[in-house]
Amino acid sequence: MLKVQLTNFICNYNLENFGHEKTLIFSNSLGTNLSMWEDNIDVLSHHFNILRYDKRGHGESTIHQDKVSIAELGNDVIELLNYLKLDTVYFCGVSIGGLIGQWLGINYSSRFEKIVISNTAAKIGNEEGWAARVKQVTENGLGSILIPTAERWFSPDYRAKNPDKVQEILHHFKVNSLQGYTACCYAVAAADFREQLYNLEVPLLIIAGIQDEVTTLADGKFIQKHTPIANLVTLDAAHLSNVEYPAEFAKHIIHFTEH
Repeated sequence: MLKVQLTNFICNYNLENFGHEKTLIFSNSLGTNLSMWEDNIDVLSHHFNILRYDKRGHGESTIHQDKVSIAELGNDVIELLNYLKLDTVYFCGVSIGGLIGQWLGINYSSRFEKIVISNTAAKIGNEEGWAARVKQVTENGLGSILIPTAERWFSPDYRAKNPDKVQEILHHFKVNSLQGYTACCYAVAAADFREQLYNLEVPLLIIAGIQDEVTTLADGKFIQKHTPIANLVTLDAAHLSNVEYPAEFAKHIIHFTEH
């Protein structure tokens, strides 16, 4: 892992050069770190150089604010790409990473060849729900929501068959910075791209989880309907579809970027 001082925080990142012309940057979901993509790398490494990073207050990246915005998190991506001298890349983000992808596609279309957003929505939840989440973890810690987090993130079948993987990801969640988690909760709560999607002119792939109760298939269809160039595919997964179906997830990205 490498670290770089960006404008507002120290960013932890990992750039793997597999000798390709194309680079794919991953943006993690809320409360996870860059290890969430580990099982996707093997298949994708035959097609892309892979750039992973921890957003502010996640993993090994620092944070110095109690609240951030999706615009700030999106600008962090641009700053990291500038630092690494990567003019144009492919992007893939899950959940809050998908919100960042929408913002980037609307505001920095020239920097992205194609964008993949997974298990996300133009508007995720409501401010009351996010305020309740912030209150819960502030008073009781991230460990207090492990069970509902597991139920949101993974289908019952996956939880039953992959307990070690589930516990590994939940461990990363529990030890994440509380400040970083709640700051990004505020970012999700405030984000709403429903009236801006028509400006997202970068070719877009939406991956939806059929069992995802957080960002539903209907949310994915809404984005597809309101963006100029969008494809939608589904996986029989809950919220972390890239973890439940790593090979299939990777193959969807490859097919999308090559056609």
